[in-house]
Amino acid sequence: MAYAIPISEIREAAEQGYFFMKIKIGQPGTQEEMLEKDKARLTAIHKAIGHMETRHSKDGKLPYYFDANGRYEKKETLLRLLDHARKIGAFDQIAVIEEPFPEELEVDVGDIGLRIAADESAHTDEDAAKRIQMGYQAIALKAIAKTLSMTMKIAQLAHEHNVPCFCADLTVNPILVDWNKNVAARLAPFPELGLGLLETNGHQNYRNWQTMLSYHPCAEASWTKTVDGVFNLNQDFYDRSGGIFLPSEHYQEMFKH
Repeated sequence: MAYAIPISEIREAAEQGYFFMKIKIGQPGTQEEMLEKDKARLTAIHKAIGHMETRHSKDGKLPYYFDANGRYEKKETLLRLLDHARKIGAFDQIAVIEEPFPEELEVDVGDIGLRIAADESAHTDEDAAKRIQMGYQAIALKAIAKTLSMTMKIAQLAHEHNVPCFCADLTVNPILVDWNKNVAARLAPFPELGLGLLETNGHQNYRNWQTMLSYHPCAEASWTKTVDGVFNLNQDFYDRSGGIFLPSEHYQEMFKH
């Protein structure tokens, strides 16, 4: 959910059953302008969906997942946003804040009182280890960008330190969604939710998403579709590895000549 996504669209997604939406913060402008815009955005979101319920969280409320893309240049600025969240009653629903600070800013986040996640800053397992030492309590895995081998190293390191992971999407096609899903399906359940987390936003960004879905070798499988924001996986998913090793007739045709 980017900055320009109307609040009505966020509310509509929640009404459709999506309960863990990635919402961008760190809006354009000076640090002070950014903070005021983010405070207003948080207020509007909480007013629209803060009262909604889900069976997937411990307290029944919708968890908030904010992605700052490294826009907060100082820890104090982020703390001011969180003070505002407390004032409006939204603080306890913030499940994750992803990458709030610039990558080069090495600051301890263990005292913030929320789960801070590393994404862009965790290029390698060594980077991830540094972030864990700095108090980061979650890591976004990118099996389709950082290579599967490095993803496995990061996931292993995080597991050894009891740090939960989830899978980022990068706006990929349906087959690569299942590449990611194969990883997400084998991670420990995310705390307070009891299920694995997988970001997927291709259906929001590709005009011909349904056509692209037809290129998937298992396009008709139930596990390629979400129900109330959840991919319900069954033995068929695991037996076929989400279809990622099966040939796609469409893509094979592209390389015949």
